[in-house]
Amino acid sequence: MIELRDVSFEYDARPVLRQVSANLAEHRIGLVGANGSGKSTLARLCHGLLLPTAGQVLVNGHDTRRDAAAARSQVGFVFQDPDIQIIMPTVAEDLAFSLRPSGLSKQEISAQVDDWLGRYDLVSHRDHPAHLLSGGQKQLLAIAAVLITQPQIVIFDEPTTLLDLRNKHRIMAVIAALDQQVVMVSHDLDLLSEFDRILVVDAGQIIADDSPRAALDVYRRAALG
Repeated sequence: MIELRDVSFEYDARPVLRQVSANLAEHRIGLVGANGSGKSTLARLCHGLLLPTAGQVLVNGHDTRRDAAAARSQVGFVFQDPDIQIIMPTVAEDLAFSLRPSGLSKQEISAQVDDWLGRYDLVSHRDHPAHLLSGGQKQLLAIAAVLITQPQIVIFDEPTTLLDLRNKHRIMAVIAALDQQVVMVSHDLDLLSEFDRILVVDAGQIIADDSPRAALDVYRRAALG
């Protein structure tokens, strides 16, 4: 569970989020809002990529400021652009890089890498340059590189925006099958229709927190002015 306690965030003295409080415990939670509303900032605060200017963010009880390593070990983050996350030259090396802090032996790491390559149909690309994969394959690699560390919560920041329809459906099927709690930022409202809960962010505050149908109605009315 992620707890936000009176969280505010400023960037260059400009308020981005203002006194946001919420307990995020449901299995599937969506974050929606206009560009610049603060939703992506909120997602990054939930992971610990950003620290609040005021207030607290707790991930399974761990404060992202005071206990950063423990908090971040609980939650993975998948960016909109997988090229941001791909670090190593080849597909297998990129997956193995995620396990470097794990203390596993080389043989154990190799076995896990092979397992995850098989799960996402990337076995034939094991030694392929990672940045030369297709867009959909890159996103699968980015997701696998997060999941291989076994986080309890996974945050997705618009994971299908750069994908064609076929790959969008493939990524959403992967997300739907996850056992972990998922928090997802998305502009694609259809993707969120089966989620458990939606938070609507506007001008740095949560203006709706409800079921998908009720919350998305609020978002649509706000978007229309």
